[in-house]
Amino acid sequence: MSEAAIAKPSSNNSAGLNPQQLAQLNDQYQPLGFEERLRRLYHDFKPEKIMVTSSFAATSAYFLHIISRIRPEQVIFFIDTGYHFPETLLYRDYLIGLYHLKVQDIKADDYQHRYSEQEKLYEKDPDFCCTINKINPLEDIKSNYDVWVSSLMNWQTDHRAALPVFEERRGIIKFNPMIDVTREERDAYIAEHKLPFHPLVAEGYSSIGCTHCTVKGEGRSGRWLGKPKTECGLHL
Repeated sequence: MSEAAIAKPSSNNSAGLNPQQLAQLNDQYQPLGFEERLRRLYHDFKPEKIMVTSSFAATSAYFLHIISRIRPEQVIFFIDTGYHFPETLLYRDYLIGLYHLKVQDIKADDYQHRYSEQEKLYEKDPDFCCTINKINPLEDIKSNYDVWVSSLMNWQTDHRAALPVFEERRGIIKFNPMIDVTREERDAYIAEHKLPFHPLVAEGYSSIGCTHCTVKGEGRSGRWLGKPKTECGLHL
């Protein structure tokens, strides 16, 4: 890492940064645009210690198009919950070919996933289902990295509205370079570069997760319908 982090005192995160250093990084990165932030990240941190995830959901092509231009060798982790729409898997494979992405699937333990199916946890206890099929697979690899790059934007949920560019999240530095990208800016980039939407977007799905927990709707209204849940838990 460059001078942006100064010395590394003892810390609970794998990058060894304390709150003052995180605040300093936020001050330095806040004036930058999305692409500038990403380029600087690969200068300030060891590239091999940067973890990138994508759900290959509604407009993931925006995030992945820019990642592929800045660092084409970056591995993208895709959490295969076992409950994805077939269209999501086709969209993933299409974007892999289109942008020459290096994608690695990660999955839950087979026994635990079967348990979630047999018990229909997606109906009885969706938080536990997400823990088994989304959170735990990522926790298994997270210790190998210092920084986790997400594609969250602050207009998506109330929780995301309060997130900074850099935060500490369960033992890793979370990097949210798109957090202040507006919907209009995102859509303009998609139109300019003629990026492909997830095929279910045309059918009225704005936010796309697992088949049992996703219905048509604007924004996040189609996720976990009838339940207070608005996040799978990865970003909490």
